[in-house]
Amino acid sequence: MRRINHILFGILIGVSVLSCGEKTTQDNEKLKSASWEEIEENAEGTTVNFMMWQGSTAINDYINNYVVPSVKKKFNIDLQISGGQGPEIVQLVMGEKQADIEQGQVDMVWINGETFFQLRKIEGLWGPFVGLLPNASLINFEDSYISTDFQQAVNGMEAPWSVNQFAIVYDSEKLPSPPKSIPELEKFLREHPGTFTISNDFTGMTLLKSFMAELGGGPNALNGSFDEEKYNQLSEKLWSFINNNKQYFWKEGSTFPKEQSKMNQLYANGELLIAYGFSEGGIEDKVLTGLYPKSTKGYAWENGTIRNSNYLGILHNAPQKAGAMQVINFLLSPEAQLKKADANSMDSNTVLSMDKLEPEWKEKFLDARKRQYGPTLKQLEVNAIEEPAPEYMIRLYEDFRKRVIEN
Repeated sequence: MRRINHILFGILIGVSVLSCGEKTTQDNEKLKSASWEEIEENAEGTTVNFMMWQGSTAINDYINNYVVPSVKKKFNIDLQISGGQGPEIVQLVMGEKQADIEQGQVDMVWINGETFFQLRKIEGLWGPFVGLLPNASLINFEDSYISTDFQQAVNGMEAPWSVNQFAIVYDSEKLPSPPKSIPELEKFLREHPGTFTISNDFTGMTLLKSFMAELGGGPNALNGSFDEEKYNQLSEKLWSFINNNKQYFWKEGSTFPKEQSKMNQLYANGELLIAYGFSEGGIEDKVLTGLYPKSTKGYAWENGTIRNSNYLGILHNAPQKAGAMQVINFLLSPEAQLKKADANSMDSNTVLSMDKLEPEWKEKFLDARKRQYGPTLKQLEVNAIEEPAPEYMIRLYEDFRKRVIEN
């Protein structure tokens, strides 16, 4: 009798779990066809968990001191922030999938590129949802730098949040003529040993993609789908260049910074003469806070540096999808985008089209505080190149470790 009871209990649990899974799927599909008013009703009073990179003081200040209180006041949403980027997000999703977790830990994530690619492969994102957001109508999706993420069509599966370009950073007083090509960099390395390095992170691998494009003969060398033969040929040249000059790198190439923030600190204390980063180098807030000298400037590589957008996604098992959509819609609002674009705030370029804004908002954007130190997106756009397919980044991570760090 006891064994029969156990069997019946197991069947009931199985039916319950199955019913729960079916209800979740049904609710998700209903949400995709819901009106915005219905989404707002479902979002009110929820707690939304947002996983994002927290490596910037300016970004953290914008999120914690502006966005969090704003969504609480406007929508009664408690926005909880947790630290994590590409690999951590993918690992979280994979772990929850393996454990058949219907209601995950995280609702929305800050992503782009290879993370978008990997999450799509494991069906880790929910959507398409961007078309449901009222403020998405203010974005120019005809701009390929916005509608395409690492050669992948976004197709409403992630909402563009910022657009920016990679820039090289230098101190104009210490280095009046910085290198702008690989031959010039090689000359610089030998004349200024120990003052350059490659960070073993997203930022460093982005620099290597610019190098590969130059080695490929032009700014469009890596366009299109991933090409194994092309990657092997160009990466072989890349590893040869790095290893032939590794002795002139910081610490003689015996170690490489794991984070961009470490490289930034090395530049700030004078150990490095060259740094680099997105948001046109990320110069403004570091000068304003005294980390970088006022003589710091930024520029694009002669053959071009990567221009891309970053995005906000909703995970497939997010417990509060409506709440996440409400938060993302707010982050795309003229109000939030204007605050983010302020050079004294997050200093991040808006994804909103000036042609789609009401005249009063357009005027506010034109009057927003501009950068005093870093270059603008407009100044660098002539040297902008597209992000190559995500497989290039994934392979560079792996091969940089094998061919350079462990060599």
